[in-house]
Amino acid sequence: MSSLTNSQTNRLLGFPADARLLIINADDFGMCHSVNEAIIGALNEGVICSTTLMVPCPWALHAMHFLADHPKISFGVHLTVISEWPYYRWGPVTPKEKVPSLVNKTGYFYNFEQMPEFLAQVRLDQLEMEFRAQIEVVLAAGLKPSHLDWHALRLSGREDILALMLSLAREYGLALRVFGQSWIEKVQSQGLPTNDYDFLDSYLLDSADKFAGFKALLRKLPDGLSEWAVHPGLANAELLAIDPGGAHIRQSDFDFLTSQEAKDVIEEEGIILLDYKALQNVWKEK
Repeated sequence: MSSLTNSQTNRLLGFPADARLLIINADDFGMCHSVNEAIIGALNEGVICSTTLMVPCPWALHAMHFLADHPKISFGVHLTVISEWPYYRWGPVTPKEKVPSLVNKTGYFYNFEQMPEFLAQVRLDQLEMEFRAQIEVVLAAGLKPSHLDWHALRLSGREDILALMLSLAREYGLALRVFGQSWIEKVQSQGLPTNDYDFLDSYLLDSADKFAGFKALLRKLPDGLSEWAVHPGLANAELLAIDPGGAHIRQSDFDFLTSQEAKDVIEEEGIILLDYKALQNVWKEK
């Protein structure tokens, strides 16, 4: 990423070219109660700047009530068409008969292992219908989202899906998390601020010493706008039953993001925390 591009992103957001900007976004709000409790705790006490809502999930209504009571919180729609756990499933907001390419033979979204099969046969018009339905559920509740991102999808080589998300973001006056260097440059060439680098997925970090890993990333944070997609959760009986292999990842995210160490390193490094409303304000003007 060139300093020129960083300079453009920072300039559009009203910061010096060498400012180190960071959005820490908690993905998966609404997935289950233990995740909701962790995200609410991290929003209230930690360094999380924004969150994104999984509209089709069982605990989305609980999350939406919280967001309605806290309108200053920046939140996005976590576009969801993957349901990855064997015993805890969800499906489309749209009636299933209208989006048959989005569901497997059980009537739920495809799981993570079935993603190549799903992406090979999914119809873009049905994907758009479901994406719109999820956004409209949020708007119908009187909520005001700031951005769009997506849950679990692996979008390398799927410029058609990326273009769909960009089109929906522009139409609804939302910002967008952008994936891949070529797409970052393409979107920024339209005069829109985005993350300057591929976002960090906390699920892909080594969880052996998450504190050390997160602190090292903060110390090395480059100039420009970075984003961390984090996944806080409480490793209680509910989360251990849903996600036995990942509950400790979510707990370690929560532990660091609510720690004094996180706040201290961010302050020491002069990192500026942003939420997606800062980007949305510019996107709406373009």
